[in-house]
Amino acid sequence: MEQTVEQKLKALFELQNIHTKIDKIRQVRGELPMEVSDLEDEVAGLETRINKIKAELDDLEDAIVTRKNMIRDSQAAVKKYEAQLNDVKNNREYDAISKEIEIQGLEIQVCEKKIKEHGFEITNKVQVYDKALADLEERKKDLEAKKAELNNITSETQKEEDELNSKAKEAESDIEERLLVAYNRLRHNAKNGLAVVTIQRDSCSGCFNQIPPQRQLDIRQHKKVIVCEHCGRILVDEAIAGLKEEEAL
Repeated sequence: MEQTVEQKLKALFELQNIHTKIDKIRQVRGELPMEVSDLEDEVAGLETRINKIKAELDDLEDAIVTRKNMIRDSQAAVKKYEAQLNDVKNNREYDAISKEIEIQGLEIQVCEKKIKEHGFEITNKVQVYDKALADLEERKKDLEAKKAELNNITSETQKEEDELNSKAKEAESDIEERLLVAYNRLRHNAKNGLAVVTIQRDSCSGCFNQIPPQRQLDIRQHKKVIVCEHCGRILVDEAIAGLKEEEAL
């Protein structure tokens, strides 16, 4: 059976009242959900950073071990070449072996320099790593506290919110899809979530702009759904809003 305009307006205003109550419940939680989400992102970021630094430290430690092995191999080569110097038969052989000893000596110097550089890097990275660990521990405590605070508030209001959400679903089923789409769009765009508003002191209670007398009369006749010329919200009169408005306060 086709609904009258008055029935459509009543259904929309009823849905708005339910959503306003849900909004008030969520306002109690304030910025907590966002703060929890931000802290979770920060914790995840710190954990990623810590893992990256740990991998870099492991690579530096491996590089030091490799350089130490290279030093040991070069030292062994130097001993071998020095022993061969005793058996050289001519200057050319002597010069060739001496050159090899010199090359191995340079290789040892390069490795020692690299070990020193890696050690310096490790010292710096360990400081960064320790600070990141301390920051992570602190952020985890903050997150735990914020989660506990949010859970306390949520547990107190969750049952009521669930019931209101159920009522909202039921109320939505009484509204034609075209109007429901428009209502949801208005709610999404409005900072206060108000898509259906009343006339108060000859003005739209959504944007507070004055409504001309003739337009107020049109609204009271319930012949069509009328929106505010300034903010686009759906307007209802005292006959639609009267009792419902008192209940919403």
